[in-house]
Amino acid sequence: MTSPVPPRTPRLFGRGSWAEARRVADILRKETVGGALLLAGAVAAMIWANSPWAGAYETLRAVRFGPAALHLDLSLATWAADGLLAIFFFVAGLELKREFVAGDLRDPGRAAVPIAAALGGVVVPAVLYLLLTRGTAGAASGWAIPTATDIAFALAVLAVIGRYLPAALRTFLLTLAVVDDLVAIVIIAVFYTDHLSPVPLLAALVPLAAFTALVQRRVRSWWLLLPLAAVTWALVHASGVHATVAGVLLGFAVPVLRSRQAGGPDAGPGLAEHFEHRFRPLSAGVAVPVFAFLSAGVSLGGAAGLAGALTDPVAVGVVAGLVVGKPVGIMAATWLVARFTRADLDEELAWIDVAGLAILAGIGFTVSLLIGELAFAGTGHDGHVKVAVLTGSLVAALLATVVLRLRNRAYRRIHEAETADLDHDGVPDVYQGDRPGRTEG
Repeated sequence: MTSPVPPRTPRLFGRGSWAEARRVADILRKETVGGALLLAGAVAAMIWANSPWAGAYETLRAVRFGPAALHLDLSLATWAADGLLAIFFFVAGLELKREFVAGDLRDPGRAAVPIAAALGGVVVPAVLYLLLTRGTAGAASGWAIPTATDIAFALAVLAVIGRYLPAALRTFLLTLAVVDDLVAIVIIAVFYTDHLSPVPLLAALVPLAAFTALVQRRVRSWWLLLPLAAVTWALVHASGVHATVAGVLLGFAVPVLRSRQAGGPDAGPGLAEHFEHRFRPLSAGVAVPVFAFLSAGVSLGGAAGLAGALTDPVAVGVVAGLVVGKPVGIMAATWLVARFTRADLDEELAWIDVAGLAILAGIGFTVSLLIGELAFAGTGHDGHVKVAVLTGSLVAALLATVVLRLRNRAYRRIHEAETADLDHDGVPDVYQGDRPGRTEG
């Protein structure tokens, strides 16, 4: 009589399939290049804004163009925030839908950790910010600034300090950032819409429905889809809802898997992957770096600069939210999931690895700057918030570097195991399970 098999202990950050690891690696490569360009744009803006030609930088930001009859006579800085970032959020919408339909978020067990971590990384920094800014007039509107994670910036840092980071941790960071983007989208749509005009918003449903009908039929013709997307964006912009929300809605409309008539979901990817390959380089290589260049330029001298930010509770709250609140929220939520599900960390990993990623997630550049502009544009806090976001993101990057470098030898050992392919079949051996020749994904 055989003894019963003991129940298997749930594992946090277990290794996924080879197909998923390969897909994540491809995304991270593109985002890492985008992160380097983002940093270059931000540094260029900072240098220009603190040079003798700082006035020319502000003049460039204020250049206005666009059809006034359509309420689109906007400054260059606004075109970057509302227009170019719509491309960024379109790609985020594609990635979100891909995760929920065919990625890690499809499996409730695997989705629980990054979703809980993302929510913890939103709630705790927001609460900490509100505690530190209580009593400061108008400060409450900036509560969402320290809640965002900039995946491109984080991956640029990771490319330097964590080349051998295990696949499971990379997947966790990407999935957490995807959920974080979803929360940011909801926050922007709900809390940063001051004046809602229902007629343009309802009218936007018409081109959005037409766009959806075409992509569901796998239509790729840009001369059909691009005008519909542009009209949808313009109508959402006119409604008072931040125009980047239109990018997300358009991304959600694109099918992730092929229809059954086209051979079933297993026959291959849907149109979302095609669009992602086309637009991710545009988002990471153009949209986000240009936005960073037009948003990050702030003078570090005088009352509006670094010295003034140190005495502004709003700036202090933003830095504390990014550097302290974000990692504490992510770590606490992850630990609670492990506690209540009785799950253990994967045997190759330790809690210091989770701490390193949680600190890295405190880099909140792009969306934090966007929310800062929405909350404090034209006020005395505007420049201080930019300084705080830059400072908090830099401190988070430096702290994450210290923590993750401590484990670099262990990561190198895991990386060697994850890339070993002794049978030379193109699939690393760790992804082939117990049976020879069997691959996952």
